[in-house]
Amino acid sequence: MLKREMYLSRIRGFYDNDLVKILVGIRRCGKTIILKQIIDEIRERKVEDNHIIYVNFKYVEFEELKDYKKLNTYIKDKIKDRKIYYIFLDEIQNVDKFEVVVNSLRASIKNASIFITGSNSKLLSNELSTVLSGRYVLFNIYPLTYKEYIELTKKNAKDDSSFEDYLKWGRIT
Repeated sequence: MLKREMYLSRIRGFYDNDLVKILVGIRRCGKTIILKQIIDEIRERKVEDNHIIYVNFKYVEFEELKDYKKLNTYIKDKIKDRKIYYIFLDEIQNVDKFEVVVNSLRASIKNASIFITGSNSKLLSNELSTVLSGRYVLFNIYPLTYKEYIELTKKNAKDDSSFEDYLKWGRIT
């Protein structure tokens, strides 16, 4: 897996910050991969797994948490001590009233660092920015650059067919 250092280097300084970290971008641009890479880096800092809360709303096992009240309860029930908890909510736009639960968690849990990802314009809506009122930092995530594509595929960057494949597919096939 290619480490998306271009993004990680920008996000790293916010790992332990109380601002909500929002990763937004088109479908399949790598938001989930970057989130998992952040989790890996946090684990490397010897953070215990029970202090990392990861919910991916594309997975069936989290289906019931699409109710914002159940999500709020689920997360709060996992917080047992005063050490920092890292909360990762992947594809949060699939939760109705997600902005309410994110704001509630941010306001009520002082020992949490919250990361959210999403693909649609609801993450950028006035409603979210009003609810969080400047208490977030936004990272726009884009598909692989040509340089990243070459690094990942090990193809010859100067070969026209490599560039044509990159333009045609825009991703690894």
